[in-house]
Amino acid sequence: MEPPDILAALRETTASRHAVLDQGMPLAAHEPTLRHYRAHLTLLRHWLAPIEAWQAGFADGPQDPALLPPAPHLPLLDADLGDPALVDTLADAVPLPAAPWFADDSAAYRWGVAYVLEGSRLGGAVLYRGLDARLAPHPLRYLHGDGSPPGPRWQRFLRVLREQVRTPAAIAAACAGARDAFDSLIALQSQFSLTPEVPARQVAA
Repeated sequence: MEPPDILAALRETTASRHAVLDQGMPLAAHEPTLRHYRAHLTLLRHWLAPIEAWQAGFADGPQDPALLPPAPHLPLLDADLGDPALVDTLADAVPLPAAPWFADDSAAYRWGVAYVLEGSRLGGAVLYRGLDARLAPHPLRYLHGDGSPPGPRWQRFLRVLREQVRTPAAIAAACAGARDAFDSLIALQSQFSLTPEVPARQVAA
């Protein structure tokens, strides 16, 4: 009997979590502004920093550069957070950094975590297309990535994922990693709030 397809298993196990994030992230606002973008990046930084630090301790699985070239998220994210257009926005309520949540360090588990991070590049490209004109002239570096379409990297990721995660036990571990990655971001999202915008003071005539 053929093992279940890893991609189908990952999609099924994360579908409800994906919906929660789609509706609750700062850029899901009806009319997002640069303040919402800054809040979005701030939240993602609290999520990504411990993940990328943890990933840096491995050289196999999704961290094997021969399988998948490294493409960290933080450099572009930090470049955006340092942009004067964002630095000048009002401060937002920032959640405390989450405690380490990694339940496993197997390659299969890390493939599940990587699935969530790699998928976020596709989501970023969709957001970029919707916000590029609205938030211009900000370059939206994090959403735009390196400027190349994310599709080819995603297809390579899926091909290697299917090659590397094949047994029922490995698929179960990958699904656990994906769920944990989503749950850690949802937990941060639940703590995060955008400060109310202060209306400009009226100047007496």
